[in-house]
Amino acid sequence: MSARTEYLAGPGGHFADRVASADWAGVTEEVNEYGCALLPTLLTPDECAELAARYDDEGQFRSTINMARYRFGEGEYRYFDTPFPEPVRLLREALYPRLLPIARDWYRKLGREPEWPDTLAEWLETCHRAGQRRPTPILLRYRAGDWNALHRDLYGDKVFPLQVVINLNDPGTDHTGGEFLLVEQRPRAQSRGTSVLIPQGRGLVFTTRDRPVRSARGWSAAPMRHGVSVLRSGERHTLGLVFHDAT
Repeated sequence: MSARTEYLAGPGGHFADRVASADWAGVTEEVNEYGCALLPTLLTPDECAELAARYDDEGQFRSTINMARYRFGEGEYRYFDTPFPEPVRLLREALYPRLLPIARDWYRKLGREPEWPDTLAEWLETCHRAGQRRPTPILLRYRAGDWNALHRDLYGDKVFPLQVVINLNDPGTDHTGGEFLLVEQRPRAQSRGTSVLIPQGRGLVFTTRDRPVRSARGWSAAPMRHGVSVLRSGERHTLGLVFHDAT
């Protein structure tokens, strides 16, 4: 049975099991400290290859973005249209409730009212009522010389403060370079940068917009942006899972 047949035929419980296998207390601690944390393997090599191969099937996507055209960097990415491939849908559904306690804790520390319900379906319905109806899961493709400028994935007023990226290629074998970059603007201090070379199939959870950091006056919001360093050789595909839809 192929990897694709397996996840299309089965109930998808193995994706939820992979998400559940993370040390979520440790993930929470790392995200609170650094704004990002590695997750365990969420996709097998065969599943990674099958998803990456979808990039050339334009019919599965609602739009294609040329990063150079918009001065976002160099390279290209595509937004999935519905219905999503099963791994995209099931991983998004399994990750949301695991990230929800972190999101609610952050907003309470910042004196904001958490507005996210218990399920992703309810939250997306809230986005849709606010006019954010376009799906946001992304498949990105980088080739030698490509890079992604520092940015934040904000598509409207409704924002979930965490998102996940999964590397579909094997660093050191399929590509060199292409480190994930995260830069935090610290209150009354120099910015702090973090770089991560994400292993194939593993996820990285990171801050969408800002996160709470301790200050002399309590908690302050530290703005954060993310990007990708220059790919020096090869090809790198990544799956981006954003938990709010777009206007």
